[in-house]
This record gives sequence, structure tokens and C-alpha cells, in this order.
Amino acid sequence: MNYKTECANGTTTVELGGRFTFGDHSSFRKLIEEIRTHGSSTYVLDVAAVEFIDSAGLGMLLLARDEGEKTNTTVVIRGAQGQVKRMLEVARFDTLFKLEN
Repeated sequence: MNYKTECANGTTTVELGGRFTFGDHSSFRKLIEEIRTHGSSTYVLDVAAVEFIDSAGLGMLLLARDEGEKTNTTVVIRGAQGQVKRMLEVARFDTLFKLEN
């Protein structure tokens, strides 16, 4: 997994790319710590460049959601396509997150 963050107008956007799997757990935790310091009211996780996600990746998205709830921050997942979109649909993430195209 690789990522790039951008913060503007109360929104932190994280562009994720590559494969999002169990092996990314520690770097994703660091990412969550990093974006928490931005004090944004919304986190946008842009997964358009993610080519594969496994169940651990889904779990990490839930970690981001849990962290957002602690600070009353909305977490949005944007740009899911292909296998990633199918995984989010099967896991019913539309009931847990705001999903954007």
C-alpha cells in the first residue's frame, strides 16, 4: 500500500494505492495517527488506485471509522472499483460508510 495525504477546508483526503492487505496494518495505523493530528471534520479515503483489498484491509477501514467516531469525524470511502468495490458491497460497507464514486 502506498498513500498520499492532503488537507484542505476541514477535509483530509488520503489517496491509497496498490494492494491493501494484512501486511499494511502497521503503516495504516501510523497513517491514522498522522491524519488525526490534522483535526479535520471529514476523512476521505480515496481507494480508486487500490487494485486489491483483503479482509484485513476491510478491517483497517473499520479501524479508521472507529477512530473517526471518537472525534466525531465523518469517514468517506471514494472511488472504489473492480475487486475493491465488490468487497465493499459484499461486506455491506454502504451501511457503515458514506461511499462515493
